[in-house]
Amino acid sequence: MRFPKSDSRLIGVLLVLAVSQLVGWGTIGLPAIVGRDLAADLGMSLPAVFAGTSVLYVSMGLCAPWLARSFARHGARKVMISGTVLTVPGFILLSLAREPMLYFAAWIVLGIAGSATLSTGAYIMLNEVAGRQAKNAIGALMLVTGLSSSIFWPTTSFLSGLLGWRGTCLVYAAMMVVINLPLYAFFAPRRKIVGDRGGEPVKSSPPPTIPRSTFSLVVAAITLNAFVNFGIGAIMIELLRAEGLPPAQALAFGSMLGVIQVSARGLDFLGGGRWDGITTGLVAGTALPIAMLLLMTSEGATWAVAAFILLYGAGSGAMAVARATIPLVFYDQTEFAKAMSMIALPLNLASAVSPPLLVGLLTQFGSRGALGLTFVCSCATVLILVLLGRRRPQVAAAAAT
Repeated sequence: MRFPKSDSRLIGVLLVLAVSQLVGWGTIGLPAIVGRDLAADLGMSLPAVFAGTSVLYVSMGLCAPWLARSFARHGARKVMISGTVLTVPGFILLSLAREPMLYFAAWIVLGIAGSATLSTGAYIMLNEVAGRQAKNAIGALMLVTGLSSSIFWPTTSFLSGLLGWRGTCLVYAAMMVVINLPLYAFFAPRRKIVGDRGGEPVKSSPPPTIPRSTFSLVVAAITLNAFVNFGIGAIMIELLRAEGLPPAQALAFGSMLGVIQVSARGLDFLGGGRWDGITTGLVAGTALPIAMLLLMTSEGATWAVAAFILLYGAGSGAMAVARATIPLVFYDQTEFAKAMSMIALPLNLASAVSPPLLVGLLTQFGSRGALGLTFVCSCATVLILVLLGRRRPQVAAAAAT
């Protein structure tokens, strides 16, 4: 496992992003812990409270293409500073909510801010530093951010018990000002203009043009996998209960998922210098339909549930890295920001739609309905990745081998 030559600079950026992304993702996970309190205070149903997260993802997705030009023109640092500043009124608005309208308005603000600060901006910043070699750095970052719920769920529980959920929102607004904003303002790297020498730009040959059909395949693979991963993750406990597991056993099996996913990201990180995002996706993606087929045909046997958790956890954990790094195979530093911003729209929309759709299938048709749809999506993802593997640019293909 190796980083590019600019090791110290890249490690510094990773430390900044590890802390800021941990705080960013951890704080917006608030409804998972205080959802019932929110429902009681706002006079809303629990599903309506959790719909706030769907509003967040939709807002993030709709804003992402609009921000593409800002990322390309100003660099990730300035955009992420602006997004962090906007997060503060988002949490303040949430703390002041007394009715559903203001509650959802707060999530819209947090979604607009998140499109500038969460994941996409971080990957663009890493790409600005490391270029196509950013895959390993992205894997390392995802290894840390995968722990956000493990750190912030108990933090939210403690703070809400001490200050209430409204006070917790204000604490999280303050964390943006005290932690994230200084990290981006004083420690994140300013983008260097590639080829700048004494103010005279150096002409370089333009990168090879990527066909529109290839971009469509990249979007399709990433979106289909996001639909599966976000949906299954949201309904996992209910899915296992539908398979016949008692609540305590379903919770025990479900709790193993996060550990396995983070472990799989760690293995991909350790081998990140030896394969690209497409190779990771092919290996990891193959495990997902196998896991779902196993659970569909096992009648809820304990051994099959354990195998499902192991296969699905490992596959989905590594696929999360693949989703972020497949564009690195095709796009250079100049085009990567635009590509990631355009991909973020369908990715976030899929993340928003998937949980309620799979819950509906689970309710109407049982586990087979939800598993059947995700099985088809997973198989389609693998086929698309096979096609993308054949379209690798020559430089990326040489690196992959």
